[in-house]
Parts: sequence; structure tokens; C-alpha cells
Amino acid sequence: MKKLVIASNNAGKLREFQQMLAPLGIEVVTQSQLGISEAEEPHITFVENALEKARHASRESGLPALADDSGICVDALKGMPGVISARFSGLPRSDERNNQALLEAMKAHDDRRAHYYCVLVLVNWAGDAQPLIAEGEWHGEIAREARGAGGFGYDPYFWLPELGKMSAELTHEEKHAISHRGKAMKVLLEKLKARGIE
Repeated sequence: MKKLVIASNNAGKLREFQQMLAPLGIEVVTQSQLGISEAEEPHITFVENALEKARHASRESGLPALADDSGICVDALKGMPGVISARFSGLPRSDERNNQALLEAMKAHDDRRAHYYCVLVLVNWAGDAQPLIAEGEWHGEIAREARGAGGFGYDPYFWLPELGKMSAELTHEEKHAISHRGKAMKVLLEKLKARGIE
């Protein structure tokens, strides 16, 4: 595998994927670079949405495709925002509005436990019957005030008690080592190695 398309237009995700895949020597192109529109995400599970996105990007590009579906799941909100994390406050998508909507939804709750969840799906071609699937979770809490200038999405409010930091205060390297996406990518890389792709 010399080249693959990332089935996302999220700048933060693209940056993370490029950094994590660079050591493999795989050329990464984005679906927007190839003029491919975003796929619909009609499903209620992360894995179904990721598979939909990967198949769409592969079908349109003729390349292997890697898709991610991820979000933040809050215990007190019964797993919401979940699969609608990126559009929790409606469209157009806005990290700032999403964070404010989450804080508003959390006002009446003392239980601040939450986790980021990520599922990665890699298909070699659109009709691949054996997609590689990897997942990761990253546990923390929803803070009441923002801190940090890094990351994206809900990172300024994602508190990591064991580190005494927000996700947005971590370096790229620190985040890749412990994040939901970093954990899922490690699993995916192990599965690639098992198939002889290194």
C-alpha cells in the first residue's frame, strides 16, 4: 500500500493521520484534494458511519481508503453527543458552538465523566469484504471552563485527571500516545503488520 485516501475533510483529523502514517511511508491524500464530496453519515453507530465513509472515498478514488468516525460520549447524557459530536449544535459545524451546547446540556449534572471514542475503518477497495477495523477509547471528564490552545473539537473542555491537564494542553506527541485516535491507530498498524504491510 503506497497511497491511500483519507475519508475526511476535518483539518484536525487530517493533521493527526498524516503525522501518524508518515513513518510507514504511505502517501496520504485527502478526499477533498481529489474532489470527492463527504459521504452521508446516516447511521446511529460509529462503525457503520466509518464504513460508509471509507467505501464512498474508495469507490470515488479507486484507492484504498481510511475513514474515522469518532466523538465524545458523556455518561450523564446517555452517551450523547456520540455520533453527532461534530454537528451537536447544528450546521454549519462549529467547535465553539458545540462546546457551548455541551456545557449547557451539562448544567444540571454533577457527574462529569466522559470518553472520546474512535473507530477506524480501512478498505483496500470499495467492496472489500474484510475491512480492517480498529477502535480506541480515551477517558476523562467535562470541565466547566476551557484551557489550552491545542487540539480541536471538545479538547479545551476534556479534563484528564491523571495528568492534571486538558486535552488541549497536550503536545501532538503526548496526545497521539494516549488519545482515542492514537490508540485506534496503534491497533490498526498492528493489523496492517499482520497482513504484511509495514
